[in-house]
Amino acid sequence: SRFSAVDSRRTLRLPSPAEPLAAAPDGVSVDVEGVSQFYTPNDTFYRIDTALDVPQLRAEDYQLRVTGMVDTELDLSFDDLVTRNVVEHDITLTCVSNTIGGELIGNARWLGVRLDELLADAGVSPDATQVVGRSIDGYTCGFPVEAATDGRNALVAFGMNGEPLPLEHGFPVRLIVPGLYGYISATKWLTEIELTTFEDFDQYWVDGRGYADRAPIKIQSRIDSIDGLGTLERDADGVASIGGVAWAQTRGISGVEVQIDDGEWQAADLGEALNDDTWRQWAFRWTPQGEGRSSIRTRAIDGHGEVQTDERADPLPNGASGHHQIVVFIA
Repeated sequence: SRFSAVDSRRTLRLPSPAEPLAAAPDGVSVDVEGVSQFYTPNDTFYRIDTALDVPQLRAEDYQLRVTGMVDTELDLSFDDLVTRNVVEHDITLTCVSNTIGGELIGNARWLGVRLDELLADAGVSPDATQVVGRSIDGYTCGFPVEAATDGRNALVAFGMNGEPLPLEHGFPVRLIVPGLYGYISATKWLTEIELTTFEDFDQYWVDGRGYADRAPIKIQSRIDSIDGLGTLERDADGVASIGGVAWAQTRGISGVEVQIDDGEWQAADLGEALNDDTWRQWAFRWTPQGEGRSSIRTRAIDGHGEVQTDERADPLPNGASGHHQIVVFIA
């Protein structure tokens, strides 16, 4: 217990952001039972990492180094971080291992400091092309410098849904980079940020493991409200309802369409868009003709007008693609 971070997390008091976000409006949610909560609770947020035991890193002992191809190397304590310009942002995270219709995705309100401001203080060399995050357990992520400096809400985060980061989600500090799969960007138990090049360094999942060194998140949509081979009930007016979520972080979602059997693609109703970095809920209601078995497919359209492809691809090397399709029985 002497080396446990449990007490450190329990007694930690997070700073308030300089400009607190308003609560998400009710309109972000659609009224369909079974659709994922807009904010994923911390205790059910997906966890994927290589740690056999959760690293125990106390905030009181914490040090973050910014090294490599910078003008001035930085060495920051936890107190140094929380006395900087603290911000909060709502961001959806996605794992590259997520299969079509899979559950390795979650949305949270993150608290931290902007990565671009930290790198500006260090002074990034114009020759640097890769930002490498290093964990206390030796794990590494790596992503393009542009993803840290192009204005997106990349964070050195220490809060999650109003609490200090849970131990299993990187306490006390982790990286959050919207628009990139977690394996190249979301270093947990972060202790070092190194500026380097892609030629000089391959991060953990790239070095001999076959994953791509650049992996922007693909457009995806998912049916949440009913499982495949489930029975879809109708309301008193004969209307059947389904719903789910769609995501294309940093581009946003402008539309979701649903296909019943081999019919035309039809527009679904969308929950309110909170920002371009979070998933968006959708709902589709129709009056089935008769009973029996039906196939349901969904596809999303991002904020740039790109339509989700139906071309199937496995998660390796840079994320799955294809339409989520299920068969249901209509009562």
